[in-house]
Amino acid sequence: MSSQRATAFVPGHVTALFSAHPDDDPAVAGSRGAGVTLTDGVAVRVLAVDAGETAAGDGGSATSGTEAATADADAGVTTIDGEPGSIGAVDDVLAELGVAADVAVETDLPIGAGFGVSGAAALGTALAANDAFGRGRSENELVRIAHAAEVGRGTGLGDVVAQARGGIPIRLEPGAPGVGELDGVPATARVEYVTFGELSTERVLGGDTATLSAAGEDALDRLRADPRLPTLMNAARTFACEADLLVPEVAEAIAAVEAAGGEAAMAMLGRTAFALDTGLSDAGYDPEVCRVDAAGARLVDD
Repeated sequence: MSSQRATAFVPGHVTALFSAHPDDDPAVAGSRGAGVTLTDGVAVRVLAVDAGETAAGDGGSATSGTEAATADADAGVTTIDGEPGSIGAVDDVLAELGVAADVAVETDLPIGAGFGVSGAAALGTALAANDAFGRGRSENELVRIAHAAEVGRGTGLGDVVAQARGGIPIRLEPGAPGVGELDGVPATARVEYVTFGELSTERVLGGDTATLSAAGEDALDRLRADPRLPTLMNAARTFACEADLLVPEVAEAIAAVEAAGGEAAMAMLGRTAFALDTGLSDAGYDPEVCRVDAAGARLVDD
């Protein structure tokens, strides 16, 4: 077994609008829609378990834990921001690649608040494990593995393919590379966000998504007819209302941004408002600030 380590960075992703498209094959299932990838994201460090140290054993900011990364008790440990944790999609990626590794997931993004952290963890694990173990898989293969793991666990439908692309992706057709189809809004922007708490992705996606998906299809049609950032934000606000997903705290923030002359929308799925430029700041909030990530998921130096 290799004793190498590798680290990947995956941008956060806020989904602005979507429709759900289930399928028995998780690589085919997914969502159509659009969103924004963020320079605030997730770092994933992978280390072979026989290397004699943990994934953060060099004194880095991540710390090893006690959660097994696969069903094998000797498969490795997973940590999330230094604490023992478990991400099912990460386990499934390691199993698909046939590797045993310690995985350290680090992010400043709030978990469960609509930033695609679980998808980022899965994709980062795929990229880093492929490199650390010399598995020789292509980018599309690794995105497919991570997407299928995320969909199979019910924690997301389109984050992985969007995060792999970067920018402001439009998911024209659901599914992993080779099945799905992507386009994008050719733009960049400063992005601000505030989070008011978690919203269960599994609960929403596990229920009746017919109304949600109809609203998402309408919103996507509007964006495809006019692929610009103002259209994305406007369509996102309409989608959140028509899909009955808008929560009071986010609605209040969006209204305040609009009153201040800005553009804001709700991150799907989370109690999070995101705005372009200085929208939330102008409305009196103290937001986190980042930008649109242009590069997408990639390997980085340790």
